[in-house]
Amino acid sequence: MNRLFATGIAFVLCTTGFAQVRKYSNEFLNIGVSARALGMSNAVVASVNDVTSGYWNPAGLNRITCDLQVGFMHSEYFAGIAKYDYGSISLPARDKSGRMALSIIRLGIDDIHNTLFLIEPDGSINYDNVTSFSAADYAFIFSYAQPIKWQNLHLGGNAKVIHRRAGNFARAWGFGFDFGAQWEKKRWRLGAMARDITTTFNAWSVNFTEEEQHILEITGNIIPDNDLELTVPRLILAAAWQHDLTERVSFISEVNVDMTTDGQRNVLIPTKLFSFEPHLGVEFGYADVIFIRGGIGNIQRHLAETSTDQVTTLQFNLGVGLKLKSFVIDYAYTDIGDQSQSLYSHVFSLRADITRKTP
Repeated sequence: MNRLFATGIAFVLCTTGFAQVRKYSNEFLNIGVSARALGMSNAVVASVNDVTSGYWNPAGLNRITCDLQVGFMHSEYFAGIAKYDYGSISLPARDKSGRMALSIIRLGIDDIHNTLFLIEPDGSINYDNVTSFSAADYAFIFSYAQPIKWQNLHLGGNAKVIHRRAGNFARAWGFGFDFGAQWEKKRWRLGAMARDITTTFNAWSVNFTEEEQHILEITGNIIPDNDLELTVPRLILAAAWQHDLTERVSFISEVNVDMTTDGQRNVLIPTKLFSFEPHLGVEFGYADVIFIRGGIGNIQRHLAETSTDQVTTLQFNLGVGLKLKSFVIDYAYTDIGDQSQSLYSHVFSLRADITRKTP
């Protein structure tokens, strides 16, 4: 096992010389899962305590109290063109001291028209030559969490396999690691999530036939080559405060700060080396049955449309939740882009808690 691990590390180090670090590589893994989190503008790294912890912070898996927990989410973006699906399952480890989870994510655009052969050699148009394909990104996340006896500390990690494909033209396989921690004391929850901590790579393989390459060349298109794409680490620091306002009304507020390491981005605090993006969310609960959520994120500065002055814009998100015995249904009104350009989306997610009955 040690030799295999060392070989893998050596492969990544040796290939870094010709690999490309892309600013928005594997960006589909930063959209977020669960309507609860999206309604709170993804500010949940410190407080998450359900099956979605496998995505947000695997340390939170330790706070699941039922035997088996499953979660699902479906959302559509850009007027239904892109479909985003998520499913997960969590159960105790065999020794009962830790917790495991498996999460699967797919972001895909289906029924894309392939018009490479629309025009016949004689110049006529033949619509029968038009076929369709899908461009999809997949992630398989294997999570494990372990409580630490020291000071209510919880630790967790992810091993993730990534598969991306564009029809039969190109496909990629990738692998990476995440690490998360949560610490709690009284009303405070602190969390940290290091994504792609060892740098995640995608090895792309391009497969065009000679005829397809010829058509691309004569139409002025660039034929891509096999490539190795790197996703550099991202650190998320989080703090949450929980308080029961009355016997039946609960409240939680949380702030997260995403620190990216791929240079300057259009976020609230950009620098040449690192960029810092804060986002915050709140949740009110009544009798542990009804939940109302809100959040602020996607804070950016850009030039105004009618002047050269810089203005600050932000995105508001809203959400509600309903808990019926062992089932939780969540809804969020949100989107993944600039609120002035992208339509808001309706996101639904479902969670089920299953507890074995003792004889």
